[in-house]
Amino acid sequence: MSNAILKFIRLSPTKARLIAKEVQGMNAELALASLEFTPNKGAKIISKVIASAVANGGFEPNEVVVSSCRVDAGPVLKRFMPRARGSASSIRKPTAHIFVEVSKTKKED
Repeated sequence: MSNAILKFIRLSPTKARLIAKEVQGMNAELALASLEFTPNKGAKIISKVIASAVANGGFEPNEVVVSSCRVDAGPVLKRFMPRARGSASSIRKPTAHIFVEVSKTKKED
């Protein structure tokens, strides 16, 4: 079992969780292939973290399963945009922490 962590990525945790739920429990090779054709910013980032977790354990992608893919909220960058009559509205720029854990599949003889 090996894992990889990517912290403080400028991506909304809500949007990243949609992708993370799809790949949980998938074969790593299948997960990487499906994320390659998913047109989201989160898909590209999560595929890099999965590839890193596979490499950290020294495995091949076809022999491991994504046992856990978790996205937690990071700190929020708070910015302000000037509005009419001297007022300002706030802009939230959320960050996320992505944790991926892969484990070896059980061979059936």
